[in-house]
Amino acid sequence: MIETLKVQGMSCGHCVNSVETGVGELEGVSSVTVDLKKGEVAVDYDTGKTSLNEIQKAIEEQGYDVV
Repeated sequence: MIETLKVQGMSCGHCVNSVETGVGELEGVSSVTVDLKKGEVAVDYDTGKTSLNEIQKAIEEQGYDVV
């Protein structure tokens, strides 16, 4: 399943790396793509192994707000 989340607070390459690493470490996540201009994070994941809530939590743990 692919979900696209609106995320506030991302502004640079470090932000991209933080989010991609934090979310990418979750079991079942096959890809994470950050679009800084749109303020979006697209995540392709297996719903049987992780949840949208876990993905949001991983983004928020990196210091960004999911809206």
